[in-house]
Amino acid sequence: MLPLPGIDDLGDIEGKRVLVRVDFNTPLVEVAGELTVSDDFRIRSAVVLFNELQSRGAQVVACTHLGRPNGRINTEYSVEPLRRRLNELCPGVTLLENLRFDLGEEANSLEFGQRLCEGFDAFVNEAFGVSHRQHSSIMVPPKLLPSVAGPNMLLEVSTLLGVFNEPQRPLVAIVGGAKVHDKLAITKKLSEKADRVLVGGGMAFTFWRALGRSIGDSLVDDDQVEACRALLESGKIVIPDDALGLRTGSSFGAEHNDEEVIAFDGEIPDGFLGLDIGVQTRHNFAQEIGAAGTILWNGPMGVFEDNRLSCGTRSIAEAIAASTATSIIGGGDSAAAVAAFGMMDSFDFISTGGGASLELMELGDLPGLRAIRECAWN
Repeated sequence: MLPLPGIDDLGDIEGKRVLVRVDFNTPLVEVAGELTVSDDFRIRSAVVLFNELQSRGAQVVACTHLGRPNGRINTEYSVEPLRRRLNELCPGVTLLENLRFDLGEEANSLEFGQRLCEGFDAFVNEAFGVSHRQHSSIMVPPKLLPSVAGPNMLLEVSTLLGVFNEPQRPLVAIVGGAKVHDKLAITKKLSEKADRVLVGGGMAFTFWRALGRSIGDSLVDDDQVEACRALLESGKIVIPDDALGLRTGSSFGAEHNDEEVIAFDGEIPDGFLGLDIGVQTRHNFAQEIGAAGTILWNGPMGVFEDNRLSCGTRSIAEAIAASTATSIIGGGDSAAAVAAFGMMDSFDFISTGGGASLELMELGDLPGLRAIRECAWN
């Protein structure tokens, strides 16, 4: 992939208005009747860029999406809580209202992008986490303004591609999450690049079915069973030996702790579903992690938001933190998990993008990166 231009390539920006696309799609919680940011990792990640642009005399205006308001103005998805936190961290930066209040954003509308760019002299893409999306705020500004990548964007790309393409061996990849369909392509790519690929989370049960194991009512993607069987033939895929779960119909999640979990030793009977990796698997995965030279982790091992079902994900985080390997956490739910565990400082690099990091490693490029490279002013 060709190099990306950075903010130094903008030249003199004294007195100029700079539009910065950020990814402040952060979790919110209600405190004393008011929505407030519960995890400001993504906001803090942009402060260095904002400070640098301001120090060079630029007027900085940021824009982001928040949630899925489906093209309608909805106060539930207003960026006001983000504005308050941003003002505490970096006064003087204006934050526009939620981009997704307009249908033109996700439709990649040229007209919406033109309105967004009016009055600006330059554009900086610092939203790695959404640069795999062909949305208007990512794709249109580089057609209209001198455009560059922000420092975090450059760091994300160089770190992820560098570690993925030239890792210290053994390279151990850990893939989790709910649906195997969403991660099958990257799992196949990882099986070609990595020495071992540890599979957990809901996606593991499609691999169980591929081996003929009973999975009860656990999540499964029947359309991908044959693909999972083929991946297992590579000899690099390591799947769980056991699982933890609950009776079908049980409540689970952050607010439910009223039923004891059940351990399943390789088979899950009808009427039950698997929701976390088991004790033996935690031990097996920890051994693989301990022998690694480089670790890539994307996706939790279970429903980590529920304290009863967080053991698998926590054990992975702790094993990585205790290893001497270079550790890369691939954003998304993995980053949310380590934040919930208070372990954000225990890893070498935490990406701000989940899906974007996977697509970058799978394809070697992203639509938002191509748009920057193809900018007429670069």
